[in-house]
Amino acid sequence: MKVIKTFPYEILGEDHVCIRMTDGVHLSAKIWRPIGSNVLPVPAILEFIPYRKRFGTAIRDAVNHRYIAGQGYACVRVDLRGSGESEGVLEDEYLPQELDDGMAAQPWCDGNVGMMGISWGGFNALQIAALQPPALKAVVAASATDDRFADDIHHMGGCLLGDTLSWASVMFSYNSLPPDPACVGKAWRSMWLQRLEGSGLWLEKWLRHQRRDEYWRHGSICENYGAIKCPVFAVSGWADGYSNAIFRMLAKLDVPRKGLIGPWSHRYPHFGEPGPAIGFLQELVRWWDHWLKGIDAGIMNEPMLRVWMQESVPPTTSYVERPGRWVGEPIWPSAKVEEIEYDLAPGRLMLATSPIATREIDNGETVSIQSPLTVGLFGGKWCSYAAGPDLAHDQRQEDGGALVFESEALTAPLEVL
Repeated sequence: MKVIKTFPYEILGEDHVCIRMTDGVHLSAKIWRPIGSNVLPVPAILEFIPYRKRFGTAIRDAVNHRYIAGQGYACVRVDLRGSGESEGVLEDEYLPQELDDGMAAQPWCDGNVGMMGISWGGFNALQIAALQPPALKAVVAASATDDRFADDIHHMGGCLLGDTLSWASVMFSYNSLPPDPACVGKAWRSMWLQRLEGSGLWLEKWLRHQRRDEYWRHGSICENYGAIKCPVFAVSGWADGYSNAIFRMLAKLDVPRKGLIGPWSHRYPHFGEPGPAIGFLQELVRWWDHWLKGIDAGIMNEPMLRVWMQESVPPTTSYVERPGRWVGEPIWPSAKVEEIEYDLAPGRLMLATSPIATREIDNGETVSIQSPLTVGLFGGKWCSYAAGPDLAHDQRQEDGGALVFESEALTAPLEVL
């Protein structure tokens, strides 16, 4: 246990706290909370993920949860059942058991709970919100989706993504790691063997479900947006794989909600790459103050949607920063949305509003091409982690192997949100 004194609240840091589930399994948590919270309980913030709190996310957790706890919250970072130092076996993503585990009552919590997370933690924050636990008052979901089948790492636009193979490989390696003997003692070996025997190859399960069946409907809040009754703060970035979901959730959820999209990849905005990063931890505290402490921090008086409007730059595989400016929309869908319809003509786009005599379209013409197998290599990674040169590069070289339809040259700047 450590005492940290650099924030408005002095906080305790507890590295390995066992939380007993109703079936007797113990989950391992790392907790940061104000000194004295056993006597004067505070709201709790839960992040519930499988990435090993003593290894995979240790540095990020120390930044995020120390800061938030120092503002008067108990921050609880729990390893999912079967990961890190938690007992049990992790057999797949977002199983009913994971959602049922949630968080048990604790003496240092005043009964008001928030959930936050990026990627997996954003997914289960939304999914647990849809179960409507009474203590859960608000969630923050970064780089997450409302639709596990059509807008996740597995399928996109009817295609199986290459990322599903890389992601299955990552989780196979994580699930093959033993717990830390420094926490679990001599039980580490039996826990490890249980995981090796029980976790399985998730890719095989995913490939058995190539249609939108019950497997994917489970955990997809788009199946029933009305199930979510608590406020939602949804966050993503243009270089991330999950920006589409922000617009859908703002349009479909019927609860107080905020959307934020920056230039970032698959990262929390205060670690944002490409930049500029923002003071996202301060935004989180304003959100939690409003919904868990009843303090009017002004955040709900601001635009529903805030977006980094990127300026046009030459395409390359990585950027330090993307130039642009912040814009805001008070509601979404915005009243400013305008649809422009184009017709396809050989090699060009023609405005559908132009006179038919000038459109020169032969409706009976078929245009086809036999593309080289290499077309698409310059398109970049579906979901960038900004960990390498994985963004879309200059694709003019590939245009020769693709069907291209171009409009007339623009005579004035055109911004597209």
